[in-house]
Amino acid sequence: MLRCINGLNTVSRGKLFVEHEGRQIDIASCTPAELKMMRTKRIAMVFQKFALMPWLTVRENISFGLEMQGRPEKERKKLVDEKLELVGLTQWRNKKPDELSGGMQQRVGLARALAMDADILLMDEPFSALDPLIRQGLQDELLELQRKLSKTIVFVSHDLDEALKLGSRIAIMKDGRIIQYSKPEEIVLNPADDYVRTFVAHTNPLNVLCGRSLMRTLDNCKRINGSVCLDPGGDSWLDLAEGNTIKGARQNGESLDLQNWIPGQAVEGLGRRPTLVDSNIGMRDALQIRYQTGNKLVLHDNHKVVGILGDSELYHALLGKNLG
Repeated sequence: MLRCINGLNTVSRGKLFVEHEGRQIDIASCTPAELKMMRTKRIAMVFQKFALMPWLTVRENISFGLEMQGRPEKERKKLVDEKLELVGLTQWRNKKPDELSGGMQQRVGLARALAMDADILLMDEPFSALDPLIRQGLQDELLELQRKLSKTIVFVSHDLDEALKLGSRIAIMKDGRIIQYSKPEEIVLNPADDYVRTFVAHTNPLNVLCGRSLMRTLDNCKRINGSVCLDPGGDSWLDLAEGNTIKGARQNGESLDLQNWIPGQAVEGLGRRPTLVDSNIGMRDALQIRYQTGNKLVLHDNHKVVGILGDSELYHALLGKNLG
């Protein structure tokens, strides 16, 4: 698939569009000149530690693609120094690839791709040959780089946990066909068929799911005159104003103060009452808050209540089932 995207393999059927300067170029039928331009300016590929030239230093390896683009030497030096610092290899700039560890060699390939400033990065199992600790560290580094640079990354992996950690969208393939293409939480909660269901059976949902994908939406909550019921017994209610902003809360007819929780805040300091949290809260944090407070979580998006998260929703997520 990656070879098709960068034109190394011929696309036998269909079209493969890549946007460039306000127009779409079909990689399957573009001219040789267009394909060369796409490879040098729009698309970069990272394939483990392969394609590092052993006779060149780290700096020279990273600079290679820039030379192919015809960049001036002063500009090349500036870009290479920036990417060396970005991937933490500044002090290794004059070393040869065989003087580096496997993890460092991976970062050289990544830095070379980033130096070209391509909008699309193709990554073919770039971390598969590394030991677990180094692999986890590079995954975290890639996520941080993505937050800074906002590139489009097509990442191929046989490790589902890695895909769930890194991907905003995941395509699960079998025999050359895409079986399911969804957000990570959708794949875990609603597998498309038995193949995907078996594939995700041993996935840890704590590392994948967020409150928004688990919550009971307001439309599915018991409501009376603009108030939302927080518990099965009907003793706790959340009063909402127009636009689903919070007007107040009450329990057994008495006023009830909600507490707020933000990421990084100690859960141990929360009291035994409902907690207002962001809708993107991770499942691990949600479970800890539910255990600590003994009450449901009220999920909001920009201060507008969007749903409720309680035992039923959390149990269904742990069992790999979604609520209807």
